[in-house]
Amino acid sequence: MDGFTPGLTADDLAQDGDGPAPAGAPATDEKAAADLVLAPAELYPRIDLRSGGEPWERRRAAGKALRAAAPYEEAGRLAEQPDRPDPVALVEAAQAGRLERYLPIRVGRMAASPFAFLRGAAHVMAQDLSREARSGIDVVLDGDAHLSNFGLFGTPQREIVLDLNDFDEVTIGPWEWDLKRLVASLDVLSREAGLPEVARREVTTSCARGYRTAMFEMAPRGPIDVWHRSARADDLSFHGIEVDEESRAVIRKAVEKARKRNNRSLLAKIGERRIDGGWRLRADPPILESVDEQTREGVITGLERYADTLPRERRFMLSRYRVVDVAHRIVGVGSVGTRAYLALLFGNSDEDALFLQVKEAVAPAHAPYLPPLPEPYRSHEGARVVYGQRLLQAVGDPLLGWTTIDGRPFYVRQMRNMKGEVPLKLLTGRPLVFFAYAYGSLLARAHARTGDAAAISGYCGKPDHPALDRALADWASAYGDQTERDHAAFRAAIAAGRLVAADDPG
Repeated sequence: MDGFTPGLTADDLAQDGDGPAPAGAPATDEKAAADLVLAPAELYPRIDLRSGGEPWERRRAAGKALRAAAPYEEAGRLAEQPDRPDPVALVEAAQAGRLERYLPIRVGRMAASPFAFLRGAAHVMAQDLSREARSGIDVVLDGDAHLSNFGLFGTPQREIVLDLNDFDEVTIGPWEWDLKRLVASLDVLSREAGLPEVARREVTTSCARGYRTAMFEMAPRGPIDVWHRSARADDLSFHGIEVDEESRAVIRKAVEKARKRNNRSLLAKIGERRIDGGWRLRADPPILESVDEQTREGVITGLERYADTLPRERRFMLSRYRVVDVAHRIVGVGSVGTRAYLALLFGNSDEDALFLQVKEAVAPAHAPYLPPLPEPYRSHEGARVVYGQRLLQAVGDPLLGWTTIDGRPFYVRQMRNMKGEVPLKLLTGRPLVFFAYAYGSLLARAHARTGDAAAISGYCGKPDHPALDRALADWASAYGDQTERDHAAFRAAIAAGRLVAADDPG
């Protein structure tokens, strides 16, 4: 694909039904309009409650004016890179500083399929996106918003919601980078499911339409309304698409499974009684391994420091628990090789288990291509992840915080809190189209919490004008081709002995 859809006219690209195309506006007018577009609120160290902001209609017009500098045909064309870095070298560079004994597992997982490679190759895609034209509107960016980083988790009220659930790569950058990673992952997954190009385009355009529709709907709404919007998994509804019965069945199955995933069920799965009647984590090398006494003490000390990052009332709640065991636990694809510990705690009795994941936070993949982050993100990678999650998730983990262990930054979260996933094997046919739309909509909600929904909506266009959807489908198809080539190069590097791959023990 060359990034341009036949039949897409200049009028399609420039207009969305609410006025003349911005391309003919004088440059001074474009600059004045662009000046109204807000950077993420987190860039400002102080707030001003005395002067009024610009009306949302003017900010929407400012976003629309940005199409002149970043037209849709550019958004739909994969940037040519005669000097593109070797993707295998980028993967190798990203592994620096990780625990080397686990790296063959990471390599083996990434080699399994193009989709698995895409999941682990955030640094490769970050480099590619850095060469693209930018819309000019920044948000707090998830940084790794592929299909598998949406999932289910429980709220403090014991409801289950569907939302973004991985924030290791969070930073501040162009909103479209997240959306492009999401549509690319949908295209690659659709290829692996054997879908023809026309069906793949239906999926990727559905995702882009979900994003645009949600952003258009939120543009005029008050910040408090936007901030508190969440998607209950047992009552999913998204403006602009019907939930078909097959998709409802997928949701019900995923929710039922998530409700059973709690601390008690995890204890039964990976815990065992000691001879003295106490509990410990059952070793299952290399996925779950015991740690030495020095590491154990370091993690416990780190957890005591982590408590200082919690609100006072939650710190009081945590003080009722005690750590009984610590182990190293491999998780994910891209995270394999980072230091990731699992702590088992008990409260009132051995029926009251709590699992905390203590995970090393490393510099985000997009960091080399964006300005330095403001404080407090810049000085501690764990704080960056935690603040990013608090900003992007509609309902957060009440025990989310950060700490430092042996001079390395970590973040801490609950390991099992009715967390679950929508199984990829069930995403076929209409459910794949529906969830593509849903995830696009959820991504828009996350971006609207810190970005300017009106400006982004102005750039994207109204729901009934799909020019951007078609451009992003072009881009996703081209990047799907690129991912298949990168995956083939990765496997060739393994065959040549450049990389060592181990069978996936998980």
